[in-house]
Amino acid sequence: MKNDLFLKALRGETVQRPPVWMMRQAGRYLPEFRELRDKYDFFTRCQTPELAAEITVQPIRRIAPDAAILFSDILVVPQAMGIEVLMKESVGPFLPNPIRTPQDVEKVIVPDIDETLGYVMDAIKLTKQMLDDEVPLIGFAGSPWTIFCYAVEGKGSKSFDTAKGFCFQYPEAAHVLLQKITDTTIAYLKKKVESGVNAVQVFDSWGGMLSPVDYQEFSWKYINQIVEALAPMTHVIVFGKGCWFALNEMGKSKASALGVDWTCSARNARYLSGGQITLQGNFDPSRLLSPIPTIKKMVHQMIDEFGKDRYIVNLGHGILPNIPVDHAKAFVDAVKEYGN
Repeated sequence: MKNDLFLKALRGETVQRPPVWMMRQAGRYLPEFRELRDKYDFFTRCQTPELAAEITVQPIRRIAPDAAILFSDILVVPQAMGIEVLMKESVGPFLPNPIRTPQDVEKVIVPDIDETLGYVMDAIKLTKQMLDDEVPLIGFAGSPWTIFCYAVEGKGSKSFDTAKGFCFQYPEAAHVLLQKITDTTIAYLKKKVESGVNAVQVFDSWGGMLSPVDYQEFSWKYINQIVEALAPMTHVIVFGKGCWFALNEMGKSKASALGVDWTCSARNARYLSGGQITLQGNFDPSRLLSPIPTIKKMVHQMIDEFGKDRYIVNLGHGILPNIPVDHAKAFVDAVKEYGN
């Protein structure tokens, strides 16, 4: 690996500067991404290995982060499980037949990954060829709770009350569904590692919707199954948006790194996680609309606060579509200039 900074940080080694990448870095802020978006619908891009690989390497060429993340979507997992998922323009994910009863849960399958998600493995192999060991490749999946939220709610939501209500009304069925998602996700991520990804990240986008007690029951225990299954094979990063309250528990797990959002300071994140685990984050994505000198100053300040070791520079969530490319590049460049 020509640039293994990211892997060194995951191993907790001393580095000259921290590595940097951005969640959703292969995305709508790039004009070359928008060109492909205008030609092909969302799931065509996910399911066509050549398109997925091209989109994955676009930000590597343009802004040169220290890691690539495979272009895909967390909702390919419920699709593989027999749950229909559509991507509606200006609405986002839409599931026409959401799971609303225990009987619905029974119909959900744990699929054969090669049959249902083989196209993702083909995209990984193609991407690895295109990257030519320049930087590591990250594979990812949504947390079981986050997938559950979409499967039950049927679309995005500010509060996921329907999904939460299902858990409290039908706890037994909820755990059956969460376990099916967990089993599928473990098999899926293992295949990704076998296909060549160098690390995996679990996105718990909606974990912060739960109380700390409910988080333990309906989210963390399933994420931890994934961590336990994957840690012997690869580095696992866990990112729970709004889940600062679980950092202590997460810090005791076999995860190699924990992502934090912008509502949790570096000091609190270090303290809550026990101070021994690599942390990733936590720049507010909206802050990339600041003037470039401000971005650079804030990035250097952020690194000072986290410390250069056991730290991966990233945003506190995905990059926004309206960020100018030169601002995204300034974010990456600021990290590369750190300490010079």
